[in-house]
Amino acid sequence: MTTTDTGSRTSGTMLDVRGLRKVYDGRGRRVEAIRDLTFTVGTGELVCIVGPSGAGKTTLLRCTAGLLNCTAGEVTLEGERVTGPPPGMAVVFQEYGRSLFPWMTVRQNVELPLKEKRIPRAKRRHLVEEALAAVGLAEVGDAHPWQLSGGMQQRVAIARAVAYEPHILLMDEPFAAVDAQTRADLEDLVRSLWKRLRVTVLFVTHDIDESVYLAQRVIVLSDSPTVVLEEVVIDLPDDRDQLTTRSLPRFAELRSHVYRLVQQAKAGREG
Repeated sequence: MTTTDTGSRTSGTMLDVRGLRKVYDGRGRRVEAIRDLTFTVGTGELVCIVGPSGAGKTTLLRCTAGLLNCTAGEVTLEGERVTGPPPGMAVVFQEYGRSLFPWMTVRQNVELPLKEKRIPRAKRRHLVEEALAAVGLAEVGDAHPWQLSGGMQQRVAIARAVAYEPHILLMDEPFAAVDAQTRADLEDLVRSLWKRLRVTVLFVTHDIDESVYLAQRVIVLSDSPTVVLEEVVIDLPDDRDQLTTRSLPRFAELRSHVYRLVQQAKAGREG
């Protein structure tokens, strides 16, 4: 069940994390959050990261995005070492409400990073409209975020990332704050966008079922200080839907295997 083969959809390495270590120093305390993480993500691959609470998943993502400095090791994106936020990367965070400006319309929120990228106005308009249509929000461009449901606000955050035309999309528990039905719809949206745009996706989640449903491969982290426990290949059909896929015996087997690994990591904390 463990292998580094990422399947026929990938061609080359998009993201390479080598010996990543992160230590926090402050208030007379030294905390080793990540000890030694090494893994790769292939071009066009959708990889999920799971692990027990406090395993450093968000720290890993912030180091990968160039938002935190690594204590040791390195992260490379498309062969270039990450020393700050890379131009070919977009990030969708869990707290979507804080990332959207309430005084701006939906369209203006999606357009903002494109202005910073100095994309000409006509192309900006085209990219924004295309992105809003892709996430099912073509009719709400003139609304403000506070007028939308939580699920729709998260779609705005995803549209903003898609409009940026990233080579890789990092997602940090983006659906944790929405209800179960909205979460299922957003999971299907992510897989649809991934397949259509062929963007590489690294998706952090606490939800084991979500990781198995979404991913081609699930990387399971140990408890802090963090290492990779196992990389689990998700050999489910490429075409997935919430009812059929989650009813498959293989889905249950994979879900149980990942769950056992996470419980093993938690037991290591308590032992």
